[in-house]
Order: sequence, then structure tokens, then C-alpha cells
Amino acid sequence: MKNDVLIIGAGGAGLVAAIHAHNSGAKVLVITKEYPTRSQTSMAQGGINAALGNAGDDSVEAHVQNTLKSAHGIANEEAVRLLCESAPEAVEWLDSIGVCFSRTKDAKIAQRTLGGASAPRACYAQDYTGLKILHTLYDRCLSLGIEILNEKYLLDYIIQDGCACGAIVLDIRTGEVETYESASVIIATGGYSRIYDKHSTNSSSTTGDGIACAIRAGARVSDMEFVQFHPTALKSSSVLISESARGAGGYLLNSKGERFTNELAPRDEVARAINDEMQRGENIFLDIRHLGEKFIDEELPQERKLAKLYENVDPAYDLIPIKPVAHYTMGGIEVDDKSCTIVKGLYAVGECANHRVHGANRLGGNSLLELVVFGKQVAENAVEYAKNFNKTIDDSVQLQDDKDFISKVKAFSNEIDFYKIREELGDMFYTNVGISRDKKSLKSSLVRVKELLSKIHLMGVSDNSKVYNTNLIEFLEFKNMLELSRLVLKGAITRDESRGAHFRADFPNEDEKFKMHTIVDKNGVVS
Repeated sequence: MKNDVLIIGAGGAGLVAAIHAHNSGAKVLVITKEYPTRSQTSMAQGGINAALGNAGDDSVEAHVQNTLKSAHGIANEEAVRLLCESAPEAVEWLDSIGVCFSRTKDAKIAQRTLGGASAPRACYAQDYTGLKILHTLYDRCLSLGIEILNEKYLLDYIIQDGCACGAIVLDIRTGEVETYESASVIIATGGYSRIYDKHSTNSSSTTGDGIACAIRAGARVSDMEFVQFHPTALKSSSVLISESARGAGGYLLNSKGERFTNELAPRDEVARAINDEMQRGENIFLDIRHLGEKFIDEELPQERKLAKLYENVDPAYDLIPIKPVAHYTMGGIEVDDKSCTIVKGLYAVGECANHRVHGANRLGGNSLLELVVFGKQVAENAVEYAKNFNKTIDDSVQLQDDKDFISKVKAFSNEIDFYKIREELGDMFYTNVGISRDKKSLKSSLVRVKELLSKIHLMGVSDNSKVYNTNLIEFLEFKNMLELSRLVLKGAITRDESRGAHFRADFPNEDEKFKMHTIVDKNGVVS
């Protein structure tokens, strides 16, 4: 039976959309390549922004202005105002469905200051905010009987007469290619920062599949060059240490024990300050020892566990070795004010989408807010669109194309080990397309990416089995990452200026003529 709404991805954005679509009376199906509780939302530790004023003076207008300032002039003010004005209601909704926010002594939702904020605005649940929100959303979906199918790898969207009518997936368990028809499709597959491989805080599954498929379906992407580097990841593992540690009063120190930057400046500024110190040969540390063991165990328990596990240091008594790594992708699928792409019936939400609220640099605490606010919006619009859907869906051509493609991939030679190439790509991006960039390095990287794309037929899989063929899935992810890498580089080369997370050493200043969005279509044409 055809669904009203098909949601691809079961992180925070997808689950919020599923709940609201279900509550609107729609028949909803969620499919995901992993499991909901493993989504990247669980790694959003610091908090969710809302101008509640529970820990000091704050206002919606201050939230708006902080967001616009962080965005460096290329956020859409109307979208930003919608985001910030909807924030108190969004947090109230999360509270009503059972998110266990930390509380003040008078039982109000506790709030802390994150980088770039003019007031304590981030509502939090210790340093597990994203995890607690995700688990609560998943529990709510289960209680509502929303169907969630796991281990389904997205191959393509079904496009008929210029409209999205479902998706073709590869069942990871069986190796069968399957179709799921739907009147509308919501993409909620997360970002693409895993193109930086081990130099990313994101899980290995954050490979931009939904975005790559959207491009192939005729959608456009925008601002792909803007990749936010989180200032504080553990040096050896790239595991995230939450901004809440700095929000609580943590210091950044160099090897000499000197503080060298404002720890609560916007992330792009802090990351560049750390990078500059590292270029001078300094090791960088996060110091929260002065906060005291009791406070750390009550407010930052996860950070202590992670530092012990991955760096063998105890933050209550030791400095934490850190470095900046790729964390969040501001760019993504171009959507309008209804969260719809230029393909009818194809919607996008969360990190995979560009709602133009983050601009050149996301304000900490706004990502969880975005998925709640726009998760509701996208559900309402997809449901309304589905009510008028009356097409007879014929997915036979797309289904056969994808079956043929899987057979073709299995016939590729594996003269080149794509796992080694994936690591090479990540190292190259961290060096050439990282915190500091220049045209020469960007162009040489684009030449290499194009060369790799031309040799993709030599990087096939060694495992031709059907059941749980992770080798095949990882190859398909790698192919998508290569395609998105090309688009990131196209945008970065075109933008001859420095703005937010995009810092060009050869053009170190903002240029008014680039105060616009970089839009790329499936042919790689930049406009």
C-alpha cells in the first residue's frame, strides 16, 4: 500500500517529522540505513537554544541577532526569525513529551551559554542533550505505532513526471533491491562531514547519501563549501568534547599554559585561533580542572568518560588534548520556505537541508532547534501535498536501473583499494579544504577528486555476497562522498573571499560581491 509520507532517515529531524505527520492523520513510513538511536543527533551534547530567560536576561531578538551575526550575512532573516520565535514552543513541546532537561533549583529548565550567544540560552540535559532528545522522540514514535524499517540503504528516489513518488533501497540484511512508494518524500539523512574521514566528529555513516541522491534526482544544493570545524575534539580520536565544557568556564591553553582566545567566540573564530597556534608548533588543551570534580560529574559526566576512554586523561585532574575537526555542514539540499526542493513532493529537513538559517557558520545550540522547528514544518507541508496526490506510480524503470547498477558495481575490478583512497581523501580535505584554504590547494584537490571519480570502476568490492554485504554499502557510501567532495570544492574555489567557516588564506577578508549563496546543480554548474 502506498504511503502518504516516506521519511528517509531516523535521526532527530526524521523522527520529529514522523510524529507530526502521524498526528496529522497521514500514513507514515520511516526507513533508515542504521538504527534510530545511532543517529548523529545523539552527539549533539551542548544544548538546544531558546530564549526562555531562565538563567539570565534574554530575548528572541537577541537570539535572532546572535544567529545572524554568526551567519556572516548570508542567512535568510525571515527563516532565522521563524527559527528563533518558534524556539520556546519547540522546547516546551520536547518537555511535554518527556525530554528530561536539567533543572534549576526552582524547577525551571536549566540553561547555559554556548559560543556566540549573548545570554545563557541553551537548554540542556547534562551533556547528553541530543541523546536524551533522540531517545524520547524514538520512544514517542514507538508508542504511536509509527513503522520504522532499519538497515535499508537508499539508492535513489523514484521520480515520475518531475515528482518524487518514493524511494529505491537496498535491504542490507538480504541484499535485495526494494521499492517504497509514497505520495511525498522527506529527506532527513544528515550531513556530509565524513568526507573528512577520521578528521570528523561524525559517525562513519554520515556520508551524505540523501544529498547525493537528491542531486541525481534533479534537486540543487547550496553553500556546500561551508563546513564547520568544532574547536574541541579529542586529539587522538576526533571524538567530540562538547562546547558545554567551555560554556561552563573551561579554558583553552597552549603548550605554555597560556590562554590565547575567547573560548566563547563563534566556532569559526575559535577553530582558527587554535589552528594558528598549532601552526606555530603548539599543542592545545582544554582545561576544566578548576570547575571541580563534583561539578564535572554532575554537569559534564560524558566529557569525563570520553576523555578517560579515548585519551587516558581524567579532566578533573588533567588537561585534555584537543584539536579542531569537521563537525557540521551548513550547506545541503536547497529548499524553499515550505522545506521543499525544486522537485515536487521531495522535501528535506535537518542537516542535509539548507534552510538558510546557519549561513556561513552555525551558532552552537541551533542545530537541535532547527530539526524540531523545521521537522514540524516539513511534516505539515508534506502531508498537505500528499492529500492532492493522485498519480499511478510506475517504478519499474527506476527499479531495474538500480538493480542493474548494483550488478555493475559487483562486476567492477578492485585493482584500487577504495578504503585507502577514502583515507587519502579525508587527509587531503583536512589539509586543503579545512580551516584554512587557498585556490592552489583547492584546485589540486579538485583535480584529484575528478581523477578518482574517473577510476571508480577500478575500486570495486571484493565481497559479492548478498547478505549483510558491508563492503558493498561502504563502496556506495564512498562513491557518494566523492561526488559531494567535487561539489564542496566547486563552491570553495568559486568563493574568492573568507566568510565564516570558509577561510581563504589568499583572500582573508569578506567581499560584498560574495554575500550570496553558492548554488550547484547536478551538472556541477555553480550559480
